[in-house]
Amino acid sequence: MKILVSACLLGQNCKYNGGNNYSEKVAKFTEGHEVIPVCPEVAGGLPTPRIPCEIVGGVVTNKEGVSKDKEFRAGAEACLQKALEEKADLAILQSRSPSCGVKQIYDGSFSGRLIDGQGVFAQLLVENGIKVMDLEDL
Repeated sequence: MKILVSACLLGQNCKYNGGNNYSEKVAKFTEGHEVIPVCPEVAGGLPTPRIPCEIVGGVVTNKEGVSKDKEFRAGAEACLQKALEEKADLAILQSRSPSCGVKQIYDGSFSGRLIDGQGVFAQLLVENGIKVMDLEDL
């Protein structure tokens, strides 16, 4: 099976704060499978570290109020193309991310409150028929 994985879950330092979200669960789950690491935010040209972003009124915006929607959507498109070219069977994505959140995302107030919803990349994968799984569901 080919599994697309949020690169931060594999230990790549691509998180907004310069760190990662390495997950032993993901490492064990993906053993014996072809793993395709992606970070839509980096693919969209955003630096690491970067100012935190949330989806505010449908637009990805950083904590300073600057739209980063173009970068997030360009990165999501680039990673979608990679998923389609590689014929990924499944995507395991980082919870709550404005790119990769599968079930919930932050509410856009930068207060830590969660709402039901998907990040821009997760939504794009679903719209294109690629099965997505939230890290928390492993």
